[in-house]
Amino acid sequence: MKPFIPQLVYIEPKALEYPLGRELKKKFEDMNVEIRETTSHNQIRDLPGENDLQKYRVAKSTLVVGIRKTLKFDTSKPSAEYAIPLATGCMGHCHYCYLQTTLGSKPYIRTYVNLDEIFEAAEKYIEERKPEITRFEAACTSDIVGIDHLTHSLKRAIEYFGKSEYGVLRFVTKFHHVDHLLDAEHNGKTRFRFSINSRYVIKNFEPGTSTFEERMEAARKVAGAGYPLGFIVAPIYRHEGWKEGYHELFERLSVALEGVDIPDLTFELIQHRFTGPAKKVIQKNYPKTKLELDESKRKYKWGRYGIGKYVYQNEEAAELETTIRGYIAEFFPKAEIQYFT
Repeated sequence: MKPFIPQLVYIEPKALEYPLGRELKKKFEDMNVEIRETTSHNQIRDLPGENDLQKYRVAKSTLVVGIRKTLKFDTSKPSAEYAIPLATGCMGHCHYCYLQTTLGSKPYIRTYVNLDEIFEAAEKYIEERKPEITRFEAACTSDIVGIDHLTHSLKRAIEYFGKSEYGVLRFVTKFHHVDHLLDAEHNGKTRFRFSINSRYVIKNFEPGTSTFEERMEAARKVAGAGYPLGFIVAPIYRHEGWKEGYHELFERLSVALEGVDIPDLTFELIQHRFTGPAKKVIQKNYPKTKLELDESKRKYKWGRYGIGKYVYQNEEAAELETTIRGYIAEFFPKAEIQYFT
């Protein structure tokens, strides 16, 4: 697939006080992309479109260039201590994505130009925890690789953490546009992870993302550039023939990585889950989705912030975990499985 180019760009006036803001404005002017002004990256109210579905599609191809004012970082997923906010939103159309609800009525993509301030905030978190290593996740609210060929914010972050003694960076992507990141001075401090799944899941639920083959080509390049490499299998989804589908996935992965030196390969395993509000948004934005969203078939699991989610029943989840762990042991016996959730 081709690299993302926005159809419409909004810029906060204050973003032009930063070098990256001015650089992006010129870049989009040269591309003849329509540019509009906005008072805040949180207040885009005049998106084109005659109905909600059209506005949603337009939002997914709209980039907002702004300033990240809130520099209190969220505590992250099992993969890291903190989320580092380089961008918000994604151009992909993954039906199951939790950003469907966390972004709510703001599905447009936002990139933040005050990078030095973001890195200063990260440094404070690192100082508080040292000599422990502090891990930062750059893909909690976006697929940052999907826009980084335009912004190079991620590249700057990789090189920032490359010089850090106690801070490390992690991110996950479904995009293969990594060439500009291969010469970054990462010094082994950034773990590059790719999201992978069975053919059924990628075909039915991941439109607008790179193909499995494109992701594998990028993974080989990333490993060749010396980055620590990992894969996230998410969401692990019980579709018809799922056991065969996931066995084939790891077989294909093994073939794709043949001959590639990956000294500390990691896997993260996440079963499919959804919330009540997410179901409504998914069915509104993707009315023909085949995604199974029947609460009666699931177990309700309370979340950390009082918001529950529907996960597989205990026996089904245990079968998923045992099966996938078995496949990893078969094809990647030296790999580390960091967690199943």
